[in-house]
Amino acid sequence: MVDVTALGARVASSAVAPLVRRLFVRDGPGAGLVDRPVRISALVSFRSEKRSVTPRDVDKVAGELVRRALTAAGPGERPVDAAEAPAVKAALARTLARLGEITIEDYEAVGLGPERFARELRANVPLSPYGLGEDGLLLYERVLHTASLHILNFLTQRSTYVARQQTVQTQQLAKLVQAVDVLLERLPSQSAEDAGFEERYADHIAGRYGTLTIYGLDAGTREWPLDTAYLSLEATRARSGREDGRRDAEYPTVAAEQVLAGQDQVFLRGVAGSGKTTLVQWLAVTAASRAYDHGLTHLIGRVPFVLPMRRIVRPGAELPFPGDFLRAVGCPVAGEQPPGWAERVLRARRGVLLVDGIDEIAGDRRAAARRWLRELVRAFPGNLWLVTSRPSAVPEDWLAAEGFGERVLARMSQDDVTTFVRRWHRAADAEPATGESLLRSVRTTAELNRLATNPLMCGMLCALHRDRRGFLPQDRRSLYEAALTMLLERRDRERELHDSDGARLPYAVQVQLLQKLAWWLIRNGRQEMDRADALRIIGRALPALNLADTGDEEVYRALLLRSGLLREPAEGRVDFLHRTFQDYLGARLAVQEMDFDLLVNHAELDDWEDVILLALAHARPREAEYILRRLADSGPARGTLLAAAGLRYVAEVEPGVRERVEDGLRAHIPPVDFEAAREVARAGGDLVLGLLPGPEEVDPRTAARVVHTAVSVGSDAALQFLRRFRDHPGSGVQQTLAAAWHGFDRDQYAHEILAHLPRQWAVGVSTADDLRTLRSLGGWEHVHVRGAYRVDDLTELIVAERLVHLTLDAAHPVEGLAWLSAFPGLRTVTVLTETDAAAVRQVPDAVKVQIASPGSSSQPQG
Repeated sequence: MVDVTALGARVASSAVAPLVRRLFVRDGPGAGLVDRPVRISALVSFRSEKRSVTPRDVDKVAGELVRRALTAAGPGERPVDAAEAPAVKAALARTLARLGEITIEDYEAVGLGPERFARELRANVPLSPYGLGEDGLLLYERVLHTASLHILNFLTQRSTYVARQQTVQTQQLAKLVQAVDVLLERLPSQSAEDAGFEERYADHIAGRYGTLTIYGLDAGTREWPLDTAYLSLEATRARSGREDGRRDAEYPTVAAEQVLAGQDQVFLRGVAGSGKTTLVQWLAVTAASRAYDHGLTHLIGRVPFVLPMRRIVRPGAELPFPGDFLRAVGCPVAGEQPPGWAERVLRARRGVLLVDGIDEIAGDRRAAARRWLRELVRAFPGNLWLVTSRPSAVPEDWLAAEGFGERVLARMSQDDVTTFVRRWHRAADAEPATGESLLRSVRTTAELNRLATNPLMCGMLCALHRDRRGFLPQDRRSLYEAALTMLLERRDRERELHDSDGARLPYAVQVQLLQKLAWWLIRNGRQEMDRADALRIIGRALPALNLADTGDEEVYRALLLRSGLLREPAEGRVDFLHRTFQDYLGARLAVQEMDFDLLVNHAELDDWEDVILLALAHARPREAEYILRRLADSGPARGTLLAAAGLRYVAEVEPGVRERVEDGLRAHIPPVDFEAAREVARAGGDLVLGLLPGPEEVDPRTAARVVHTAVSVGSDAALQFLRRFRDHPGSGVQQTLAAAWHGFDRDQYAHEILAHLPRQWAVGVSTADDLRTLRSLGGWEHVHVRGAYRVDDLTELIVAERLVHLTLDAAHPVEGLAWLSAFPGLRTVTVLTETDAAAVRQVPDAVKVQIASPGSSSQPQG
């Protein structure tokens, strides 16, 4: 047998090059010079308007490549038998067909090199259906590598490539000049000592925050590079409506990483697991990276200070001031900090202060935290501030007097879920078909769709779907229970870790001890405990758990090292890996201890909401009914809404109790404003849909709030409810429906809702698939582009004659906006990013340009 790894080199270039050229259109004189990106998919002849090569010809090219490779092997050296060769050919043909799908440009492909370009072609091509053996797989890889080498060589020989490469270099140089200008303006003269320390500190930030914990990989957790794992979500905020002061139906959105682009001080709310801490990490690493091509000029030359509140708030201790920031968070380079360095950074207005987790400190310390923030903002104006919290931990506009604007981190859209699931399975080296199977389950199962709303829950669903070979729990309690079993019991057994460090604890014992630690933290309003407190709690529990002969230190070490749920964030401190697991375990013990009144008495506190809901999931029917009655009769709206939310967690409820809870929810319908609409939707879920009035029963203003409620529910049942309002004439209703596209299945929503709306309302797009869907509807008058975009996507996929208003919520290309001349009916362009006069001067005279900060309303007034 021939050595397959050397086989590709024995296929003559003179034989391969003509085959490769057959896959691409001819390079006509002066064709497609450099006025737009040159994407490989546009060069492929079987995807062009004049199909000189058909997909069938791609099969022929692949077959010829395989035949020549086998011929080159020589007599008696064939690496695969005659039966497997067609499978290799079929796999190669499918891979080469990816040339018509990949979106990278020609110069980017050349920059990848043949190995990485071959991997790019292989992405999303499952090989399992072809049944390749080891030798067949090796032959496929070597022939693909050889073809990739010749494809890249062919691209460099095209007449447009050199001109394109020069244009790209010019654009990169323009970006660099722009970044340097910003940097020179922002950076004051520094001492060598300050500059050297900042470099070491930046390296620490990159190392400390440059990875994410991904749940479920290797039946446990794995660190994932941040630049690969980060998923850009959206932040929303309510804006003022018309001049009568009422809240408008539209809630403009902005990419979460852009929240500081248009406002220096932002208070960001988000539920547990929604990505608040991940965003903090991403901003810190991006600011410290000393890179200038990320498009976020407001972060260039900045110094990040990551300030987790649970780390810096200590009982009886004052909150730190700038000189003590690094020491307070346990930064290992804090001792090298030059005297006065932090103050100099902040006086120069170069700081990015990322204050994470206001909800994670005790309620009696939050007033002190607000005073601390006020003093710092006043003492050091002009810096960037991001403060995060769970939604209801503090009142609305809690930091408004200090100049903070409020944002809410949005739940993941269906496109976000799709992206996350596919990335997770690639990182786990799982078959793409496994991820696609999970996505089908999430889209078609209401309970799973309701669970898959944030990165934490999506990661758990991915892990359990793979671990259980497609069988998934259908409710939140079962999901957590399955995750605990995977983390606490099966991980070590399946990885054969029989001699793990620390005592070997049965599953039930681990759960009981973790519950006690979790419930202590919840009752005391804490997110961390001293190691000594943890040892004391464990020590008191050992005799009852038949572990009296095992030392508390040994048991603690076993929980810390093997459970995957506890960690030591700092010397002498211990906490749970994620607040969600703490709430779940604490709720279990609350039910065991029958602490029902204690739960209800804390219903007004945001920290206790998930604990109460999960306690209802654990409680027996009579216990659950007692909690629901107490909540429904508690008086404040929060109690009645919490009772309504709790119905979804209880398997059996006496009809009279259910009716009492539904009556309490009915008192909040229709909602009085849009904030109330979101609260009612979050509490009632699908239950609220049956209580909402129809379009003929309410006035236009109320109809807009009703629609917003259903949009916030976001389920398949909600989509069916919204169909009743798609012909409603109210502008608030139409505006809300147009803005809600990405909360549902894209294609289904487009054809069932968007197709029935007037085309004047702004519709957001973030992918080429979004643009294709709008094109299938005949185009749209107002397109709001969110995130990075390619000029050729916009010019090719937007129906040019239909476009009247365009909003660009992203950094525009360096070459400017001259490409807007492709849209003859375009009247206004709103650029929601930093721009420059040169770019604006290139806009056609007939188009009115408006420059606005990100997050501003872009809706043209009628």
